[in-house]
Amino acid sequence: MKSEPSAYSIDHLQRDGTTSWNGVRNYQARNFMRDMKVGDKVLFYASNADPSGVTGIAEVSAEARPEPEDPTWSMVDLRFVKKFRAIVPLDTLKVTKGLEEMVVTRKGSRLSVQPVTKAEFDIVRKMGG
Repeated sequence: MKSEPSAYSIDHLQRDGTTSWNGVRNYQARNFMRDMKVGDKVLFYASNADPSGVTGIAEVSAEARPEPEDPTWSMVDLRFVKKFRAIVPLDTLKVTKGLEEMVVTRKGSRLSVQPVTKAEFDIVRKMGG
């Protein structure tokens, strides 16, 4: 899941403990979010950062439900799990063996919610310490 640090960062999530993840206004990203289950782990990605990359791990704490303001769109709740010792930059993800097919490494990948395989998750988690 991507967020601009100026809007909401891993530090915000660590401080808050949990948050509702809403405001996703892309049908494909919404559909990915609808498939999330309680307990699913999430790579927390800082976009438009210096550098952009994965900053930590969150966990789905409440499954998708309609947003109160507009039920066309969905939201989930996330719980803080871990902040990485250092950001795992996008440039590093792009050259890491086993992440060649990771959605975020593909040119033009702009969705704020993207699927990650268990193997990809495990590689990035290890990289983050």
